[in-house]
Amino acid sequence: MTFTNFTKANNVYKHLESESPSSPKMVLKNPAKSEHYHNREPRTNSSTINGLNRGRVAIFIDGVNLFHAALQLGIEIDYLKLLCRLTSGSRLLRAFFYTIVDVNRPTPARPRANDKQQGFLFWMRRNGYRVVTKEAQPTDNSKKPNLNVEIAVDMITLAPYYDTAILVSGDGALAYAVEAVTSKGGRVEVVSLRPMTSDSLIDVADYFLDLDSIKQEIQKDSHLGYNYRSLSNSHL
Repeated sequence: MTFTNFTKANNVYKHLESESPSSPKMVLKNPAKSEHYHNREPRTNSSTINGLNRGRVAIFIDGVNLFHAALQLGIEIDYLKLLCRLTSGSRLLRAFFYTIVDVNRPTPARPRANDKQQGFLFWMRRNGYRVVTKEAQPTDNSKKPNLNVEIAVDMITLAPYYDTAILVSGDGALAYAVEAVTSKGGRVEVVSLRPMTSDSLIDVADYFLDLDSIKQEIQKDSHLGYNYRSLSNSHL
């Protein structure tokens, strides 16, 4: 896994149209090239990512969406495994993790309410992730906070510097951002749990990967505690 600078050379990944009909590689979802664009079933074969030269990769993870997907799958995510699996040997430009932080005041029952979350985010920052947070609004329970705006802005702003964006979210509100990236020549892979993924998001993405198909590869080992394996030399 290699981090690269913000200098984009000519796109070097293979043109998918050059693959043979029997090849298991990804298929571009381009309505101008296929009459059956809206009728395609999303590809969920996780092996199709391996071996494809995707150029520089940027990863955008909706932490709240992924948390609920993990609950549905009945697993706990190992974020080191997840980062390696999503990168799959490609050159990693940035890996963003977006989440809501708990800012509730301490109570006698919860004297240090968000220590565990802060410890987790500290580990994430030290192990390959750029963490973006937003404070929850405890006074308004009618609104579910999200970071869709932050994700969309980062995807579009960084588009000149990566070749492939990997969006870990099933939120259809991000479909317009995906279209904006693909219209500029970038590729977008959507990774999420299929029942939690909007069809509108799958329709505009180049590739969809169901988390259920890779859960064995990204779940945390049952014998491990909270402390993740560290990639840094610092003691957490």
